[in-house]
Amino acid sequence: MATVAPKGGLFGRVKSLDAILATAEKKSLHRSLGAFQLTLLGVGAVIGTGIFVLTAVAAQKAGPGMMLSFCIAGFVCAVAALCYSELSSMVPVAGSAYTYTYAVMGEMLAWMVGWALVLEYALGASAVAVGWSNHVVGALSDSGFHFPALISNADGLMAKVALALGAKETPDLLAAAQNGGFINLPAVFVVICVTALLIKGTTESAMVNAALVVVKLTALTAFIILTLPLIKGSNFHPFTPTGFGNLSSGTGYVGAAASIFFAYVGFDAVSTAAEETVNPQRNVPIGLIGSLLICTLIYLLVAAGATGTVGAQPVTSAAGAFLAPGSPEMAGRCAAIVSSGAVEPLVCSKHALVHVLQTINYPVVGYLVGLAAIIALPSVVLMMMFGQTRVFFTMARDGLLPASFSKVHPTFKTPYFVTAVTGVFA
Repeated sequence: MATVAPKGGLFGRVKSLDAILATAEKKSLHRSLGAFQLTLLGVGAVIGTGIFVLTAVAAQKAGPGMMLSFCIAGFVCAVAALCYSELSSMVPVAGSAYTYTYAVMGEMLAWMVGWALVLEYALGASAVAVGWSNHVVGALSDSGFHFPALISNADGLMAKVALALGAKETPDLLAAAQNGGFINLPAVFVVICVTALLIKGTTESAMVNAALVVVKLTALTAFIILTLPLIKGSNFHPFTPTGFGNLSSGTGYVGAAASIFFAYVGFDAVSTAAEETVNPQRNVPIGLIGSLLICTLIYLLVAAGATGTVGAQPVTSAAGAFLAPGSPEMAGRCAAIVSSGAVEPLVCSKHALVHVLQTINYPVVGYLVGLAAIIALPSVVLMMMFGQTRVFFTMARDGLLPASFSKVHPTFKTPYFVTAVTGVFA
C-alpha cells in the first residue's frame, strides 16, 4: 500500500491518490451507470417523506416564507454537492467522503468519517423503513384491515429492553411493554426486498429506483398542475410573518431552513456510486447537481401551490405568540380551530399535500398522492442501504474492516456479503 507515514503512527497514515486508484483496480465494481441513472438515484434518495410532511412544519415556522427556506437549504446542499463533484471526479471510487478524508487527512479521521457515514445511512434506512411500515399499516387500517400490533411494531420489545436496562417505569413505557409488538414485519419485508435487489445488481437496482422515482414525480407533478392555477396572491401576505428568525429559536425562514434540510438528506449517496459509473468525471457531477436542481425546483413549486391555494399562515396562541410545531399548545390550538367548524389550517395537517388536495375538492387525487408516497418510499431505503454498503466495502478493501466485507459476487459484480450483513442489521 503506497502511503505517507507522518507523525502519529498507524492512524496518521495518508493514502495517496495513486494507491487508492490502484487498490480499486484490483477489486473493483462493475461500471454500468450513466448520468441519467445517477440523477434518478439522487432524486430517489432525496425525495422521501420530507416534502409530504415537512411542508406543514415549515409553514408553521416561516409562513409563506418557507419558499425562502427551501432556497436556503438547497443552496447549502449545492455548495456541498460542488465539493462532492470535484472530489468524486478526482477519486472515482465507492468510499465517498471516507475515501476523500483518507487521501487528505489520514486514516484515523477517515475511519471516523466512514463510521459517521454508515451511521447516517443505517439510521436513515431504518427510520424510513419504519415510517413506510407505519404508512402501510395506517392505509390498511383505513381500508378496514387491521394489521396485528404484535407484528407491526417493535414497541413492546424495545420497552422491555429499556426496562431491563433500568429505565424509569413510566406509565407510557409500561403500556408499551404490555401492548406493543415484538417485530415490525412490514419494515423487515421492505429491507429484505431491497437487500435482495442490491445483491442482484446495480443496474437492476437503478431500474427499480427509476420506476419508483417516476411514481413520486408523477404524484408531485399532479399536485403542482392542480394547485398552481388556483393560487391567490393574498395567501402570500404577509410573506414572512415570523421574520428572519434564527437557528436557536427554530422560527423564521432561517429556522425553517434547518428543518427543511432533512428534505434534502441523501444527495451525497450519489457519490458512493462513482466506482460503478461510466465516465465518473463527467457523470457524477451531473448526477449530484442535477438531482439537487430537480428536487429544489419541485419543492419550490409544491410550496407555492400549497401556500397559494389554502394559505400557510402560522397558528398563534390566544396571546398572539407563534407556537412551536408539534408542541402540546399547537395541538390544542389546532383542535380548537377544527372543533369550531373552521377549515383545518395547512400547518395543523399531518399530511399537508393530501390536505391541500382535499380542501380544493380533489379528494381522489389526494388519496392517490398519499398512496404514491407509500409506494415510492422504498427508493429512499434502497439508496441509504446502497450508500452504506459501498462505504463498508471500501473500508474493508482498505483493511479497516474484515476482508470478507469486500467480497464481490462473481456473477452479479456486487458486494454481496456486506450487503447481506447490512440487510440483517438494518
